[in-house]
Amino acid sequence: MQAVEVDEQERPARELRGWAERVVAGVSFAVALLVLWQVFRPLPQGSQYYLVIFLAGTLPLVFLAYRSGARWLDRGASGPGIVDWALAALAVVVCLYPVLPWQIGSGAGGYDAFLNRQGLLDPLDVALGAVLLVLVLEACRRTTGWVLPAVCLAFLAYGYYGGLLPQQWSVAHAGLDFAQIVDALYNSGSGFYGTPLDVAATYIVLFTLYGAVLEFSGAAQFFVDLSVAVFRRSRSAAGRTTVASGFLLGTVSGSGTATAVSVGAVTWPILRRAGYPPEQAGGMLAAAGVGAILSPPTLGVAAFIVAEYLNVSYVTVLGWALIPTLLYYLGILLAVEIDARRFGTRPVEIAGPSAWALLGRFGYHFLSLVAIVVLLLLDVSATRAVVYATALAFVLALFDRRTRAVATSPRRVFEALGSGVRSALPVVAVCTAAGVITAVTTKTGLGAQAAALLVRAARALSEDHTVVLATTVVFAAIALALLGLAVPVTASFIIGWAVIGPALLALDVPAPAAAMFVFYYSVLSEVTPPTALAAVGAAAITGGRTMATMRQALKYALPAFLVPVVFVLSGPGDHLLGRGPLLGVLWTTVVACVAVAALAIATGGWLFGIGPAGAPARVCAGAGGLALLYLEPVSMLVGAAALATATGLALLDRRRNA
Repeated sequence: MQAVEVDEQERPARELRGWAERVVAGVSFAVALLVLWQVFRPLPQGSQYYLVIFLAGTLPLVFLAYRSGARWLDRGASGPGIVDWALAALAVVVCLYPVLPWQIGSGAGGYDAFLNRQGLLDPLDVALGAVLLVLVLEACRRTTGWVLPAVCLAFLAYGYYGGLLPQQWSVAHAGLDFAQIVDALYNSGSGFYGTPLDVAATYIVLFTLYGAVLEFSGAAQFFVDLSVAVFRRSRSAAGRTTVASGFLLGTVSGSGTATAVSVGAVTWPILRRAGYPPEQAGGMLAAAGVGAILSPPTLGVAAFIVAEYLNVSYVTVLGWALIPTLLYYLGILLAVEIDARRFGTRPVEIAGPSAWALLGRFGYHFLSLVAIVVLLLLDVSATRAVVYATALAFVLALFDRRTRAVATSPRRVFEALGSGVRSALPVVAVCTAAGVITAVTTKTGLGAQAAALLVRAARALSEDHTVVLATTVVFAAIALALLGLAVPVTASFIIGWAVIGPALLALDVPAPAAAMFVFYYSVLSEVTPPTALAAVGAAAITGGRTMATMRQALKYALPAFLVPVVFVLSGPGDHLLGRGPLLGVLWTTVVACVAVAALAIATGGWLFGIGPAGAPARVCAGAGGLALLYLEPVSMLVGAAALATATGLALLDRRRNA
């Protein structure tokens, strides 16, 4: 497990050997040093210059480290072929071309001269920019599949052919020629070298380096062992262990699928011994794993992009995510307790040291996490905070006799830093390809046009502002859910923010609420059938049926689908992001907790202290939870009455059955 591993649909990388392994390892190590250098001594030419160098170091590695998927090109696991080496070399040339002191045909060389040609690119500039576009899409295809490159091609077609659309269509525009498109991608801050790649080249790589140090220090195993030790004597110990392990690993991981698989490898034998069916266990693992993308202090890749887009500090985004994360895990824990009673699970005796013994011996692993939070609160930049935390974790590994030999081995340190960069390669490919989407959206004004179209469709049903907002939110939620089925979380957020974000902002939704709404619905695609990647990974561990596992994961994560709606639909819902007076934050949190409990009763069919809940009781509990989540006085009264009715119906069922 590595921090902020890959929240994308990562394909198997090659098992490199020989010269290929040496080249990839050496370049990865050099890129890691460049990233660390940039934190404390930024390159004087500016951040975009740094991104040019960074992409020149990472994009070629994708062609060497990942298979093409074509049998006639791949040579199995033996390493890259001639075509792969050629693509890697070509990537180096086209990436470094803007910073070369001599540029053929331009009459002038150097980075400043290249920038001065913005809007008036030479033919060679256009040709090399087009080659880079093809290479970026191919790198994205190798790491995440065909869907995101196809989406990028659709945006490119819209940019090129948009001038042919009927002018009465709201999404029509003047049209861009090919040179204008390449200029926007290759020589501007909104294309390849825009915010997504900037996030990948700073925050993401630094957190993967942090995760690499935690990996050889044994922190990941400690988090799982601690969860097992804490809950070993309770009837629902297996389920609680799974959720706690997912949460602890999630604090240093940005990958839902990777966390589900990592936790499942350890906790599935415990769940099986406790009596959980494979599908329920897999759903629990998937839901707990997806919490990694929602759990401070790392969250997922998209959260860093939220901070950049809204121009706020990363610690502010962490504050917005705190209460929704607690509500998410509360819903999972309640579902676990319900399932433990429904399935009659058994306590599992697990040998091993006590929780206090583990904390006394390995509790120092928490110090680097605490250091990140403290430094962020002290207004230290997120990049420097994670570097200091990485250094602290490394020093602590030196003092532990179990990891001292590893920490003092130059080879292991070299491998750890290189592996941090290599694990971020799929994210780099996705974020660079996302520059196509942001550039076309910016140049054509698609965001504002799509927002107007969405709001117009909502107003066709009613002119009442509340109804228009509710309809827009429903349309947006459906669109984000469908989008998340096709593209990775990061790309889903970028597209969603470009198209749906303006619609929410136009309806006076606060920017933090709109951004977090798009963020959460982008993340929840990991447990949404039929392409729930976290559920697929969990089913592979438990051996359960894939679709049934997806349905169970959806059941566990259901409250998380509804809480983001509160951000934008209810005025007091803004308090759930930690915004507003303390009293308002507290009472909305308490009411939301009760609402999540009611929804858990509805989905699980069990009422605590009473027993099974029949269909009428479950319907009333579900209605009560929805009403409570609206957080308005009248709706809360209705919700409380519905929950009381559900309790009465469950008691009547219990007496009847007795």
